Amino acid sequence: MTVNESPVSIAVGDVSVSGVYARPEKPFASLVIAHGAGAGMEHPFLAGFARALNDDGVATLRFNFPYREAGRRFPDRPPAAIAAWRAAMDLARASSDGEPLWAAGKSFGGRMASMAVAEGMPAAGLVYLGYPLHPPAQPEKLRDGHLYGLTAPMLFLQGTRDTFATPELLEGVVGRIGPNATLQWLEGGDHSFDVAGKKRPAAEVGASLATPVAAFMRAHS
Repeated sequence: MTVNESPVSIAVGDVSVSGVYARPEKPFASLVIAHGAGAGMEHPFLAGFARALNDDGVATLRFNFPYREAGRRFPDRPPAAIAAWRAAMDLARASSDGEPLWAAGKSFGGRMASMAVAEGMPAAGLVYLGYPLHPPAQPEKLRDGHLYGLTAPMLFLQGTRDTFATPELLEGVVGRIGPNATLQWLEGGDHSFDVAGKKRPAAEVGASLATPVAAFMRAHS
């Protein structure tokens, strides 16, 4: 099944960012998807992930943060990123038919989604594609404080070789969040979900994550 994708423009304060919206017939949920720090919404990983979700009955909106739209390399500070998240969620909600609206992001994008929800942005649930719990080789610098107040369903998809999340530390964080948080490991996966000795195109890697995400969304919608 091919679902048509439509380019959209999202106003974030006095600037606009690009987005791509796709809506299958009678979706059971909508998911807004943000990119990681080093790549934009056009990256094959995110495109493959979104398109596979469309095939599974999920409407998607992927979007660029302002820094990416402007061609800058350094990610936006949280206030600007959170403003972009709010604007993208507002557009997705206006385009929906009342189905549950979720937020997801790769690394930086997922962390900013969680911070936006912690600051009051409504979301039916959150999906983290490689949550950046700490910088590589700096496990003492945890980025977890805001997570403990979140009550929405949360799915952490994480590779066991991800240098941004020491397994024991992430398991501890998820356990402290409580029963609304679920951690699912991808054996051998790194921060990009690439598995050593199993080279696959980025679009295929992203698409492979759609099945567990759609299943989690169905179970909690």
